[in-house]
Amino acid sequence: MSANEHGAAPKAGMQHTLLLLALVAVFSFGFYTLVIPRGVEGAVLSLFHPHDEKENQSFKEVVPGVFAVMKDTTKPVPAGAENLKEYIKTDYIFDFSHAERSEAVAGYSKGAGEWVVKANGEGGLGEAAIILEPAQGFTILSLVLGFALAIFVTFFMPSSIGYMAQKVDREIHHTKTKIRLQTGFSDEIVDLLVMPDKQLMELEAHQVRSSFKVVWDRTMQDTDRNNGRRVVRFEDVFTNDVNLAEFRKEVLFIRIQEFFSDFVVNEIIDTTAGLVWSGNRGKFFGGLRLYMAHHFTEKYSNNVTGLAYFGAAILIVIIGIRGLKFIPATKPSLILAAISLEGSLLALLAFGLIYTGEEERVDKLMKKMEDAAKLQLETMKDVSQDMHQMASALVGETSEIIKKKVELAIADALASDDNVKRVVSDKVAEKIIVAMREAFPGKNTNS
Repeated sequence: MSANEHGAAPKAGMQHTLLLLALVAVFSFGFYTLVIPRGVEGAVLSLFHPHDEKENQSFKEVVPGVFAVMKDTTKPVPAGAENLKEYIKTDYIFDFSHAERSEAVAGYSKGAGEWVVKANGEGGLGEAAIILEPAQGFTILSLVLGFALAIFVTFFMPSSIGYMAQKVDREIHHTKTKIRLQTGFSDEIVDLLVMPDKQLMELEAHQVRSSFKVVWDRTMQDTDRNNGRRVVRFEDVFTNDVNLAEFRKEVLFIRIQEFFSDFVVNEIIDTTAGLVWSGNRGKFFGGLRLYMAHHFTEKYSNNVTGLAYFGAAILIVIIGIRGLKFIPATKPSLILAAISLEGSLLALLAFGLIYTGEEERVDKLMKKMEDAAKLQLETMKDVSQDMHQMASALVGETSEIIKKKVELAIADALASDDNVKRVVSDKVAEKIIVAMREAFPGKNTNS
């Protein structure tokens, strides 16, 4: 065990952030300039190419990035030609180039930063040309794709420079700490519980016997302990030739699940997958699940949900503006941007839900609450018995003290002759007065 395994969690440095931003910029630019244009071009050509067989045969790439129906297929277009009007028909024009076109020279007009999609034949888009502005319609999509690819790549980098690699290493540390706090096990026991199977199988039974027995004893059910129903001993199932990985999975994990909860076992299993990833970056999904299930969904789930609603609000507003004709039907770039934003946020929300932990079954929760209530009642019963015994002891001691005090007071009174004479004279005077009242009932006794 290294010295820093249970020390402070590693933190992301400036090199992690700068490298991530650089990757996002490079990948986003690559998607914007290479992938998205080819993707849009392929989608448009496959959906809106001429359905007429004759026109389809004469439909070809006139110059790089420009597809149109040729007037004469036998007449080739010179390289770099700008007077495209002489060679193409205006019914089908798909221009994904960055060149500026004019109606007089090319037969259609567009800016240098625009794409033109025109298909007014059967199954086309109508007579008017659709103007797409890539900078407005596809920048958000490029950034999202670039960010996703950058995150993916940093999983495979060393933790010293890889942003997500560092995050997963940090989460391994945090999750092990949570397991230790939830179970009360020591660091050594937690390390054995999350150790990958391959490493665990390299150990001998005597090296883990004491730690496994601590887990066994700690997960003993109170009802079994109090009622004497526990008949299986640790020594009966843990032998020298036992398969350590199978014993941990089939015995200890089940006991931990029943005594603590499913969540603790899931934390142990996911931490093990994260440790496997740290030794082999090809085990990508193990590290991804650890980070998503035990950090991202717990900390950012509400944020992602809120952003998804915010994106939906933006999309609704833009579609409403489009319905009011403030956004022309021939320029849908702003709508494409809103759709890209909302689609990306919904995809992130769905991706987070995949790794969100499931709710524990209600019947199991009720049983655990019932067991906890029984344990509390038994504890209160023991406390009440102890208090009763203490009260009885106090009352007994108090009565003895009072008795002794009374005896001492009587003894002090009788020890003085003056006290005895005074008491006797008072009693004699009282008797004389009572006798005179009985002898002379009509007269005043004091006269």
